[in-house]
Amino acid sequence: MSRKPAERPEQEQLSLLANPKPKAPGQEAQEVETAPGPPASASTSIPSRQPESVEVPAPPPPQVPQQPRIYLVSELLKAARLTLESRFADVRVEGEVSGLKRSGNGHIYFTLKDADAQLECVMYSREASRLKFMLEEGMAVRCRGRLTIYEARGKFQMTVDKVEPTGAGALALAFEQLKQRLGAEGLFDPARKRPLPFLPRRIGVVTSPSGAVIRDIVRIAHRRFPIPILLAPTQVQGDGAALGIAAGIRRLEAIADVDVIIVARGGGSLEDLWAFNEEPVARAIFACRVPVISAVGHETDFTIADFVADLRAPTPSAAAERAVPVRDDLTAELGLLRRRGGRALAEAARRARHELERARARLGDPRRLLDERRQRLDEQIERARRVLARRTSGARADLRGVEGRLHRAHPHRRIAEQRHALAAMRHRLEVAMQPALVRRRHAIEAAGGKLEALSPMRVLERGFSLTQRADGHVVTSAGDVRAGDRITVRVHDGGIDATVDGTKKS
Repeated sequence: MSRKPAERPEQEQLSLLANPKPKAPGQEAQEVETAPGPPASASTSIPSRQPESVEVPAPPPPQVPQQPRIYLVSELLKAARLTLESRFADVRVEGEVSGLKRSGNGHIYFTLKDADAQLECVMYSREASRLKFMLEEGMAVRCRGRLTIYEARGKFQMTVDKVEPTGAGALALAFEQLKQRLGAEGLFDPARKRPLPFLPRRIGVVTSPSGAVIRDIVRIAHRRFPIPILLAPTQVQGDGAALGIAAGIRRLEAIADVDVIIVARGGGSLEDLWAFNEEPVARAIFACRVPVISAVGHETDFTIADFVADLRAPTPSAAAERAVPVRDDLTAELGLLRRRGGRALAEAARRARHELERARARLGDPRRLLDERRQRLDEQIERARRVLARRTSGARADLRGVEGRLHRAHPHRRIAEQRHALAAMRHRLEVAMQPALVRRRHAIEAAGGKLEALSPMRVLERGFSLTQRADGHVVTSAGDVRAGDRITVRVHDGGIDATVDGTKKS
């Protein structure tokens, strides 16, 4: 029967695992508790004849052997976990990602391996959501975290807090991964990019309200043409900036008279511009109903927003120049077009007038032409009347001929003729059939007399009979029946049922 060991504090368990050295033989004796021995008397009574008392030393206490400590599995694993976590609370490990799995809760499980060994790792959803790039199978990474033991399975693993690729930086890798994925979906397709409106009714700007970017855009746009500008103020750097930029784009596109949107930010490092490299911003630009100009950073800076936008401007100032035409240039061009249109209209009028004069000279007086056309029309009308009268008289003659033929071939007359012919044929048929019927009747009567003379019933009337077995077979020989068979004897006026008692042969 097992005995449950007494519980010890965690500090004692930690010290036991941290100092596994064997004890010297002398130490064991020191750690063993000593049980008190029986009380010894301080002095011994001596008869009066002995003048001195002698002290007797107490015997040494017996040594109790120490029992080995027995642990529960959970106690041992907990102590091992505490020791491991205290020793390796913050470690960095490099290796290759293998067996990558993602759970429905957002946790990431993978194995970190090299040529000689492998280490089970888990990255919980809280840390996984902060990854800038997509962790992939076979990727070489550097992980930071702590070593621990998963007590439920006794499994040695590493809880990862941060992952970085060992080659390119995390942001650069995330940039390339997102660029490839969105490019495969068609977000960068040049065929879907729309041209900017010639003269927008209103310009929407998504940027920080406190930076110099919005002031530069307003200054340059109003200097070129006083078009209204609507600002969607948002944070352009830091956590949550991407969602704010995407929301600003959606707010501006919902306004009916906003014809173009500028997404702008000043220059900075890759980390500073990272909000414009996130997927929510790319999706918002792609779904926007109006053209979008991306003006992020300087001319050498490229972001995902630049590839998705309908137009990339090297700077926010250049974006304002691309979106807004110069009013003086438009006025000058309009005046030039007006002058060119006037000259072209005058030239067209002159050519039309010249053609009219030539046509008038060629055609002459219109009244004479009209009189000639009237006279020609009268002649054609008279000719048509004569042709119509001739065709009408011919049609009337044809109609009279058809009426005569129709009268001769009237159905009543033809029906009467057919009735007379039918009556004559019926009379001839009756006359021809009468001798044949007489001959057939005589022949039938003669055949009936012969049949009556040969009828078996006539024979039965003379006293003869006809015998049949039960199955209807006619008995013609004594061998056709046996004793006990049922037979029927037919006479001329009925039948007699009988049983065969026996047979005789003649």
